[in-house]
Amino acid sequence: MRLRTRRALCEIGARITSGTGEEEALAVAAEVLRGHGLRKGWHKIIVRCGANTIKNFADPSEPGVVLARNDIFFVDIGPVFDGMEGDAGATFALGDDPLRHRAARDVEALWKVVRDRWRAQRASGRELFGLAQEQAAAMGWQLNLNLSGHRLSDFPHKARFGGKLKDVGFAPSGGLWVLEIQIRHPEADFGAFFEDLLLEDDELQALAFSPRD
Repeated sequence: MRLRTRRALCEIGARITSGTGEEEALAVAAEVLRGHGLRKGWHKIIVRCGANTIKNFADPSEPGVVLARNDIFFVDIGPVFDGMEGDAGATFALGDDPLRHRAARDVEALWKVVRDRWRAQRASGRELFGLAQEQAAAMGWQLNLNLSGHRLSDFPHKARFGGKLKDVGFAPSGGLWVLEIQIRHPEADFGAFFEDLLLEDDELQALAFSPRD
């Protein structure tokens, strides 16, 4: 399920280019998911473009945002297949603005730092997000602590545990928890997002993908 979800995510990213409006990008994402047999989702499809990339999960996007030549967007999908939940998110930079490309790289790099601490030390959720906050600041970004991660399961996962990863005092189990990282520029109105399932090894590491406009 994880690999299937990330493949769909990468295809969505490949089909979104400059000049695409956020509403159009959502329609593209829905079409791709239908093509992968992932029509049902446990959460709505999220595509955030430009200044909307600093929004929290539940916040509505500013309408009418269209991707510029040098811009940034992220995609967050949560499909359900055969009753099992998937969840994946990634950021894509368009054009040649170095800061936006760095944001897309850094958010995944920060995710990996936190994942590696979990894997090496079996750190708790609270410990992981203390580290995430420190590392984000050291990289020049602000961490959004309203997004942190959650448990996955057979749908619905909230029947088993509805809390956030950053609040748990135990080490999350591999294959059951999603780690979410969202950062933003400390002054400019853009950010980046990455999420993936915590796993014991790198066998199914996130697909490498860099869209080019």
